[in-house]
Amino acid sequence: MTLAVAVVAAVTTVAHPAAAATGDGSPSDSNIRYFGRWDTRSPGAYVPGWTGAYAVVGFTGTTVKLRQRGSVDLYASLDGDAWASYKNVSGTVNLTPARLPPGTHTLRVAYRQDAGSYHGDEVFQGGSLDSGAHTVAVTVPSRIIEFVGDSITAGYKASKEALTAYGWVAAEKLGAAHTEIARPSVCLYPASGCIGMRDRYFKTGLDTSTPDWDFSRYQVSDVVINLGTNDRAHSVTGAQFQGAYVTLLQRIRAKYPNATIHAMEIFKQWYATETKAAVAARNGAGDGKVRYVSTEGWIDPATDTADGTHPNDAGHRKIAARLAAVIG
Repeated sequence: MTLAVAVVAAVTTVAHPAAAATGDGSPSDSNIRYFGRWDTRSPGAYVPGWTGAYAVVGFTGTTVKLRQRGSVDLYASLDGDAWASYKNVSGTVNLTPARLPPGTHTLRVAYRQDAGSYHGDEVFQGGSLDSGAHTVAVTVPSRIIEFVGDSITAGYKASKEALTAYGWVAAEKLGAAHTEIARPSVCLYPASGCIGMRDRYFKTGLDTSTPDWDFSRYQVSDVVINLGTNDRAHSVTGAQFQGAYVTLLQRIRAKYPNATIHAMEIFKQWYATETKAAVAARNGAGDGKVRYVSTEGWIDPATDTADGTHPNDAGHRKIAARLAAVIG
């Protein structure tokens, strides 16, 4: 029997093309819950966009295998156990060399990234179960938190990239699903040589060739924005940054009418005045669910980062603890 499992990043239910029967494990099997942004135009091959996209599925039987189109690095977790790493795997990937006990099990899968790009061919094509086994719908959190950022949010320099980054850790601490709209080397303002999230946030993936994201697939409870670390190096002025921030906040509000939007002060404290002003502008326009988050003192660059900028695992855990307390 075929089984389709996907990859890891936000509690969301996406619309699937009508093709597969529920329980057969193909990518369009409605028992599979996809998190983050997925390009689902091909019913037999789903492609994750941005960072940290993941999927969750329940299944019966004692074995589970993935079918990968090409060589890729991935992570898998069975029944809530620690994430296991599978490097440079392709074809049929056996996730259960030792059989599981009979019963119903839960699988989570996420593809590994390297500097924000998926490491290999992240196209998901399905998998296989025991003869007579089938997928099962699993209970997932109703709350979804979306994190918007650059390499820090994407988990660059963290041991498992997005899986050990502050957004992932904070959301899981709160028992929420999560999606990370983040990649290294992005700005807020679309400066020369730097992709601007003011506009690119609304795509399914980083590349302009990906379709516009269909925001009807899910609604989030919170949006956390951490942008600005790369803008200074691209000579973005304070006025440009503030204007872009106001625009992004307006556009996100149009897509998520009920979400609380948290604008984080970046850890280097650059553009703090402009970020506060953008929040104040939205508050003054009647949007009281946009909030500024001061991050001063959250981490020590000397001990909590790998290079003075990108948090290490301990730094991400510290950020996640402080952020979870803010989001609540």
